[in-house]
Amino acid sequence: MINRTPTVVALHGGNPPAELARIGASADLRYAEPHELPTALVGADALFVWNFRSEAIADAWPHADSLRWIHAASAGVDRLLFPALRDSEVVLTNSRGVFDQPMAEYVLGTVLTFAKDMHTTLRLQDRKQWQHRVTERIAGKSALVVGTGPIGRAIARQLTAAGLRVSGAGRTARADDPDFGDVHTSDDLAHVIGAFDYVVLAAPLTEKTKGLVDAEVLAHCRPGARLINVARGELVVEADLVAALRAGKLAGAALDVFETEPLPPSSPLWEMPGVLVSPHMSGDTVGWVDELVDLFLTNLRAFTEGAPLTNVVDKQRGYISGTEN
Repeated sequence: MINRTPTVVALHGGNPPAELARIGASADLRYAEPHELPTALVGADALFVWNFRSEAIADAWPHADSLRWIHAASAGVDRLLFPALRDSEVVLTNSRGVFDQPMAEYVLGTVLTFAKDMHTTLRLQDRKQWQHRVTERIAGKSALVVGTGPIGRAIARQLTAAGLRVSGAGRTARADDPDFGDVHTSDDLAHVIGAFDYVVLAAPLTEKTKGLVDAEVLAHCRPGARLINVARGELVVEADLVAALRAGKLAGAALDVFETEPLPPSSPLWEMPGVLVSPHMSGDTVGWVDELVDLFLTNLRAFTEGAPLTNVVDKQRGYISGTEN
């Protein structure tokens, strides 16, 4: 319990959203861009990491003399897990729950886009070109969702409702999962991936999942398969993906995340006809900023009262224990 107004630092990347000001009603709120963080952290009780791509926290860590809690405005916390934080007693929480359904809808949207060839339709419309084509059904198609946490489960439920046959891949293999049916181990990905029309990446980025989809895995994909990545770009070896697309190992890819963000203009992914590129926006829907602030304020109230926080991340595993298995 804190018997005073807590001091909260909001780390942003410039032009913080106006909704963050609501935190000021419950805390002494300090705004900080990455270069301002060392000074802002002195005496601070909590850090709200709005700019979750920033790597400034590790450099500023020696100035965190009173810090007890860090909250990430994201589901993934991979950029925060530097050794000093991982080994400290500072509690880390994330924004699990805000993005699950929006990301599931994004995935379904990309599946429909591929099946109905909507990306080609839009390009032809831009050229005022009438070109009749036949398209695919999605009912009866198969999808493998890599990552069996809350986001992966929301995706599985959405795709199942649309008529796809869905399986999962995670840390442990099992049968009769309520959302996936069969769950394969991620270690066995190369051996099972060839059975699926769509492969959806929704796993957290950890040491074990980095580079999970490489040339070996891609070589075993079913002809005509599509890859959808809404997790982290580093789950995929991007050069191997480009090579597989060029060689026709995959029919397409929908990519919302990349090894380097923003995606450099020189990347061949921009111009590949079977590739959909979006700027890390699959979970960002109308009202999402308010939802993130609401979640933080709920935890801030618990933090001030000495009550347990929600969405506490296991800093050794890199995700909330019990949500990814």
